[in-house]
Amino acid sequence: MNIDSIQNGIVIDHITAGQGMKLYELLHFDELECSVAIIKNVSSKKMGKKDIIKVDADIPVNIDVIGYIDPDATVNIIRDGVLAEKMNIQMPSVLTNVIFCKNPRCITSTEQELDHVFRLTDKENKVYRCVYCETKAERNL
Repeated sequence: MNIDSIQNGIVIDHITAGQGMKLYELLHFDELECSVAIIKNVSSKKMGKKDIIKVDADIPVNIDVIGYIDPDATVNIIRDGVLAEKMNIQMPSVLTNVIFCKNPRCITSTEQELDHVFRLTDKENKVYRCVYCETKAERNL
């Protein structure tokens, strides 16, 4: 398999194997006009297997989405073919409009313009709860 290097763009690396497509969907990479490569189940000495996403454009990326899906991932910013910046990701303490409350009695079900806000309540178990109704977010990862 031959995946070309990128001159200016983003490489999301160290994604837990099988989570690359979920990130692709939540980051809306399907809407981009540039080349995007999703490489699944790459051999890794550190992780065994991992996924990688390469975006051939210098675009803003929602780091909170990456932190929610896989806080152990890294984001590499490439400029002029060289690694310009490497970011280690953390779980965000608050998620806004990344996941949505499933509780039919939550105010977000009736108030369409209201943001869906979740707060990290248990970092060890990766539990997020709706700030309005305290419903636990379902982690279908």
